[in-house]
Amino acid sequence: MVAEYLPWHQPLWEALSGRAEQAHAYLLHGPAGSGKRALAERFAAWLLCCQPQVEQACGNCSSCRLYQAETHPDLFYLQPEEPGKAILIGHVRDLVGSIQQTAQQGGRKVIILEPAEVMTTESANALLKSLEEPGPGTVFLLLSDQPSFLLPTIKSRCVLQACPLPPADMATQWLAEKLPETCSEERDTLLQLASGSPLLALEYARDGLLRQRAEVVEGVKQLLKRQSSASELATRWAKLPAVLLLEWFADWCQAALRYQLTQNEEDLGLADMQPVLKYLSGLASADALLQLHDWILERRVKLLRRAPLRQDLLLESMLGQWLALAQRKR
Repeated sequence: MVAEYLPWHQPLWEALSGRAEQAHAYLLHGPAGSGKRALAERFAAWLLCCQPQVEQACGNCSSCRLYQAETHPDLFYLQPEEPGKAILIGHVRDLVGSIQQTAQQGGRKVIILEPAEVMTTESANALLKSLEEPGPGTVFLLLSDQPSFLLPTIKSRCVLQACPLPPADMATQWLAEKLPETCSEERDTLLQLASGSPLLALEYARDGLLRQRAEVVEGVKQLLKRQSSASELATRWAKLPAVLLLEWFADWCQAALRYQLTQNEEDLGLADMQPVLKYLSGLASADALLQLHDWILERRVKLLRRAPLRQDLLLESMLGQWLALAQRKR
């Protein structure tokens, strides 16, 4: 395993590796797709290296060879058993028991915990003692897209390192190198959908997100034309990420509101939904759009906090309210 170098990480790398004394816990936080995991892996390799260089681990020592083979005995990962699940107190207790032992390579022990915000209150409290009194040479690397969800006591025991997205030109160039067969228009669309994150845009490309987006847009048009019902679309979209769907609909509410104020078509966002949003903005009241927008954001936060919401019922309710927008007059 070789940690990927991402060019926009250079200032972050200098901030981390250039410290006179390494902290026992770091919280790398920033938007999804900013490359926190890649930075953590690179930093972990450097922390474990027997002869670290200024820019990276040496790659040749026994520790580096173990790291590259993914068999390093002093590198630990704490993450949910399945995506979307929580990190439970039992997982933390197992980890704490493991890291209390002496480092087998005689150097540091490094723990990568991701995503930190999915720890339950009980598991976060169980981790606190290790953060307060870590063993010699133990370094925690916590990664989080949503640091506001973390307990203040967890954050207060970490060095906070923000991991921002790259500048637009760097993101565009990096994505072009990764997707040379994709046209520039599609790459630009992917970056817009990924809110400027090239890593997330690359993931979207590999997952066929543009095709999924086209299906959703077509479904919205069918709903407004009464060609499909809210329940039918909720069933059809059952395998799509609910958080992403809510994000799109919240953005569409915002775009319709902006257009009501400016009458500027550039405020309508991507071209695929512009006719629909222009139509809705002429029918729905600003209050109705705001109410739906707030309702969507509340449910999105609940999903991010792993609340047990049924996706089919959630989407059906949202689509019913979306359809109602077209039945209101200002």
